[in-house]
This record gives sequence, C-alpha cells and structure tokens, in this order.
Amino acid sequence: MPTDPAETGRLQPLLSQLGAGLDDFLKFEHPDALHPGRRWREHLDIALPRTGIGIDAVADELLRHVVPNGSSVPRPGFSAFITTGGTTAAALAATAAGIASPQRYGHTAFNFLEELSLRWLADMFGLVSMQGVYSSGGSVANLLALGAARQSAFERLGRDPAADGMDRSVAVYATTEAHHTIQRSAGVLGLGRRAVRAIACDERGRMRVDALCRAMAEDRRAGVLPMAIVASAGTTNTGAIDPLRSLGEIARENGVWFHVDGAYGLPGRLDDRVAPLYEGLGLADSVIVDPHKWLGAAVGVAVTFVRDRELLRRAFTQEPAAYLEGSMQRPDDEAARIEHSMDDMGVPYYDFGVELSAPSRGVVVWALIREIGVSGMTQRIRRHNDMATHIARVARAHPNLELLQEPTLSICCFRYVSPEVRDLDGLNQRLHRRLTRENRNMPSTTRVNGALALRPCFVGARSEMPHAQALVDDVLRIGAELVRESALP
Repeated sequence: MPTDPAETGRLQPLLSQLGAGLDDFLKFEHPDALHPGRRWREHLDIALPRTGIGIDAVADELLRHVVPNGSSVPRPGFSAFITTGGTTAAALAATAAGIASPQRYGHTAFNFLEELSLRWLADMFGLVSMQGVYSSGGSVANLLALGAARQSAFERLGRDPAADGMDRSVAVYATTEAHHTIQRSAGVLGLGRRAVRAIACDERGRMRVDALCRAMAEDRRAGVLPMAIVASAGTTNTGAIDPLRSLGEIARENGVWFHVDGAYGLPGRLDDRVAPLYEGLGLADSVIVDPHKWLGAAVGVAVTFVRDRELLRRAFTQEPAAYLEGSMQRPDDEAARIEHSMDDMGVPYYDFGVELSAPSRGVVVWALIREIGVSGMTQRIRRHNDMATHIARVARAHPNLELLQEPTLSICCFRYVSPEVRDLDGLNQRLHRRLTRENRNMPSTTRVNGALALRPCFVGARSEMPHAQALVDDVLRIGAELVRESALP
C-alpha cells in the first residue's frame, strides 16, 4: 500500500468541496469566529494526533470548523486594514503554484510569469526602465529598496557596505506619516532606527520640502551622509501623496537616493483624476507596490522596483551552496544549452533579496491582470476612490458628521459629532467598537491633526458603493444611540 494514498487523484473532488465551502463563506452570512455559540475551538484544540484521520476527514474539518470561522478581513464592509481577501483569480493561481511550482526557480512557465508579470506591473504604472523582484510584503520591499540605497551611497565613496560594513553615519529622510517599516528597515540594515529623520508634514499629511532641506543641511554640517529620501505615494494613514517632483529634484541635486513607497497608493496612478499627483515618479531610484493591497492578491505579495537589479545583487547576494548550484550544473560543453527546466535556476531572484526559498508570486499577479486587464484595474481604483469621495461629500453636508481631511485616494477620515458631547474622541472610539462588533462595516481609527477619526480604506475587490453608504448609515445610527445613552440619568 502507498505511504500517502491521498496524494494522487484526489485534488479535483476535494478542491471542488473546498470551493463550495469558500463560496458559501463569501456570502458572509455567518457570525464572527468569537460570536457566542461558536464551538470550533473545542473541535480543533486536541492533543497531537498519533494516527491520522485521512484526507476526507481533514477536508470535512476544514469545511465545518475552520473556513466558517475565518477572518472578517475579506468582508466587503471591512475597511480597516489595507489588505483584503484574495480574488478568485488569485486563489486559483496560488493553488496552482503551490502544487505545480513550489519554488519560483527553473525554466518553467511559472518562472517565466514571474518576470513577465513584473514587466506588466512596471508598464501599468509607468515605471520606465525599472526591474523588479517579488517579496512577502511592504516590510521586506522597503528593506530591499533601502538596502539598494545603502549600497549605492557607499559605492560612490569606494566602499562595499554589504561586504565590509559601513564606516560612517548616514541619514534617511521620511515624514512623520511614513510607514513604520522604514525605521525597522534602517535597524535591520545596520543604519540604526535613529538614522531615520522624521520630517514634518503640512496640514494634508505631505512632506514639507523646507523641513527636508533644513534637516539635510544640518546633517551635512554634522558630518552625516544623507543616504535616502523616502516619499509616500499614498500614506497608509490618510492616503496623502508627497510632492514627488520636488523631492525627486532635491534628491538628484544632492546625489541622494530617491525611494517612493507606493505599497498602498501606487495603483492610484491609474485614476486620471489623481494621476497628476504622481508627476515626478520618474525621478525615483526605487519604488515599491504591494499587489496584496489594492490589486486583489492575498497577503504575501509585494514588489521592489529599481533601475538596475545588479545593485540589488551586490547588496543582497549570498554565498554559493554546493548542493544547490551543483544540482543544476551542466558540463562545460553544454554551457550554452538549456534543454531542461532544471538546467539552471533562471533569473537569480535569490540574489536580489533576502529570500532563497520563495513561492511563485508572479503567477498570482499575472492572473489578476490577465483576468480584468488594466481597464478593469482602473475601474476598481476609481470605484474605491469614489467611495471615499462619497463619504466626504456626505460628511461635509451632515450636521452630525465632520470631515477631518479631504480624501486623496480611497481613504476618508471623518467622525461623528454632536453638540451634546464634549469628548468626541471617546464617543467615536465607542462608536468604532460597536461598529466592529456588529460585524458588517468595520473601519479602523486614526488621528488627524490631533482628533480621533474613523478611517475606512476601500481596497477590496468585492467592496462597492453601497458598502460606503452602509457605513455612513451605521455611523449615524450608532452615534445617535450613544448620544441618547449618555443622556440617560
């Protein structure tokens, strides 16, 4: 008898069952995983199994106890995180890759789509002459970009920082609104988190050019090397876009690396109404974007683009491993011939980043774009931006709502107000928790110019305009209920 009898000939019926369960999950008629009466934990929390139950029983447990008690993140009314549930195309592609190409290497169709999809993304977003590498998310994507910036800065001084380390202090300039992974990247790269200078923002959350110039001048006088300027093309807090043209010109004039963090907001460039805000992107030395944010991939897909991947190779190359390269070593007389998909590793993505083993992420992005094209992506981006604009319009007009910042992209920051309540922050915090527990429309909160705001960010492929209006209706209803409750003796 085979050791693993379930490993051949069972995928089609089992995936069909799982697909039916996921389709049912996507109706969003089930309560939250922690709703009273949900008893999945007692079924799952068991001792280590000494004998297995078989694939059919595993599939049954998945369908009965795991899938129905999944996350609220894929709900169309969930707008707290800038991640979402993967689309059907993304799920199909990821499943195919997990079985047919568990690594991105070798001369396979999956490896081919890794590079093709990177070219498609660069073309879609106007990143002329840029090359990319996939990673797991914006945290790693920013790390790679700043690693390239470090390599470039020190190579200009005749030093290889990846091989020999750094011999002087450097500075990275980012706003107080920049994603906190910039500080973490600086720490991991040995620059030090304190090397990141917090540059002040204007009232719209954009980097102040005058504050940047002062900080750079102060560092030069102190003997600190300005290494990189980090601009945001859509902050995760409010969706603000820094003045890319001005910042890129300052970077070029000073010989400083210009990095644009577009993890969330780069796809906004597809909306011609806000596309002018991206003018100056062509000055960037590196750009990142996360397809698992606004493009419909499940979490785990990000891209770092640079003008020359050889710089990434010098920054992140690893030492050869005999077992790895040896498994693909061809005789010298066949060096120019590739006759098998495992004749060599193909594009050496492992030297362009920090991952050796990595899934085939490109096939997911390929599937997303192949399904709906640039036109479909554009329609989605415009729809989500319209949803934020709709909430802003309602908030400006309604006496019990206050718009705290005009939306730039698909984020709108607003709050409930009442002349009967002095502690508006407390009121909106309680309102937010009640929204979450109702499990329908779930934004996050943030602070805008000191005030606590309700902050929906619309990125989900399944989110439509009625979900934006439903959020407004729930905010007004719950806000009125809380005000009445606070007035009770």
